[in-house]
Amino acid sequence: MLSYRHSFHAGNHADVVKHIVQSLILNALKQKEKPFVYHDTHAGVGRYDLTHEWSEKTGEYKQGIARIWQQDLPEEITSYLQAIKTLNEGDELRYYPGSPRVARAHLRQQDRMVLTELHPSDHPLLEQEFHRDRQVSIHKKDGFEHLKASLPPKERRGLVLIDPPYELAHEYQDVVKAIAQSYKRWSTGVYAIWYPVVYRHTIDDMLAGLKDLGIRKILQIELGVSPDSNERGMTASGMIVINPPWKLESQMNEILPLLKQAIAPATGHVKVDWVVPE
Repeated sequence: MLSYRHSFHAGNHADVVKHIVQSLILNALKQKEKPFVYHDTHAGVGRYDLTHEWSEKTGEYKQGIARIWQQDLPEEITSYLQAIKTLNEGDELRYYPGSPRVARAHLRQQDRMVLTELHPSDHPLLEQEFHRDRQVSIHKKDGFEHLKASLPPKERRGLVLIDPPYELAHEYQDVVKAIAQSYKRWSTGVYAIWYPVVYRHTIDDMLAGLKDLGIRKILQIELGVSPDSNERGMTASGMIVINPPWKLESQMNEILPLLKQAIAPATGHVKVDWVVPE
């Protein structure tokens, strides 16, 4: 399975897709004045230093965010790029925001964030990142267990981002189980599941498990950088979105080909498909 310690991979092609989808969903939630909650089950540290030896060791951001950093891209992803620019000075790309920092850039005064992170090294860094931020609550708990206990939220509107490391084979089915439990408690929330494609059959099995739950409105969004392979390594990644905003499909149909052209023009692929339509 994949060993995905995020500090080694921050800002790569998978992050770009994940955080663009995340930003588009949050912008859609902001179209109404009523408050919403953002719930992150595997939050990480909040921001990543791309000059750190771990990032430099892999250099994955150079084939991800660095390739679109200064490009003219659709207006819909302006807020995503702005979340990155606020962490950096001038044109230098040193820091990349994790999903909590991307979300925080989109929150209004009436909104809030719930972050869970169990890793003993990452949790104190996450607390430091949002020290004294009253709109953010941070918990050192199992992400899926805390999600189950937190639903339904008082706001009745919001986004749950599910982004486990997928270090163990059972984590793909853990995601299906978490959705089954969560959807029973909060069927109107937006759930966005990030996934890596290491072995295609694991994604097919997870999609089949989600289909069997009887949930409607499940959209799959994927960017591949190389053909599927039986060799170890992430060839693609994507987002499975339950209850997606109505514009998300058309937005990603416009954005993904541009990302493919910038990141993997010769070997990449894009996909925007309904796993289960409305």
